[in-house]
Amino acid sequence: MTLSADQARRERAFIRRAGEGPLWQFLRGFIKHPVMVGSVIPTSKVVIDKMLAPVDWTNCKLFVEYGPGVGTFTQHVLDRLAPDATLLTIDTNPDFTDYLNGKFTDSRLQAVTGSAANVRKIMADRGFDAADYILSGLPFSTLPAGVGPRIAEQTEAALRPGGAFLVYQFSPKVRDFIAPHFERIDKGFEWINIPPATLFWAWKD
Repeated sequence: MTLSADQARRERAFIRRAGEGPLWQFLRGFIKHPVMVGSVIPTSKVVIDKMLAPVDWTNCKLFVEYGPGVGTFTQHVLDRLAPDATLLTIDTNPDFTDYLNGKFTDSRLQAVTGSAANVRKIMADRGFDAADYILSGLPFSTLPAGVGPRIAEQTEAALRPGGAFLVYQFSPKVRDFIAPHFERIDKGFEWINIPPATLFWAWKD
């Protein structure tokens, strides 16, 4: 059966809208960069709320997120962030960066394509000396050799004293990467997520 011009136009519009949606972007990102995306399913709101609960939002001026993907945490962070604060997201996948820049119009958001291993330079290039909190869902155990330890080292150096590295993972092995740089590490666990998530809050004394 041959589609009419109007039917064909509606079908193209439907496909275009599906391709612009967050789930499709997330799946596409997972397919293109499987070792850099922790899960094929976005994080649950229960994990998000628990992960962000310890943050002192009143005194947070710079919040950094590694691997924001399609912005599962982004709106939740912006909802809590002070009017004069900044959310800096860093992702190696330019598709995710473009998606965030198109989806969010909040001037407090700065979405950057780059590596978390270069967080200090990325911050310095934008006029920031230190971050109050850094959030990561990167799958440390599957990152290329040497990248995980460097990210942990650079993260500790990028944080202000009293700041924290917030990490949600599906493997507890991430603690092996962050323990050499943080003496105080609080741990949690959340079943209401696919898969269940292990949570860490590593504090810089």
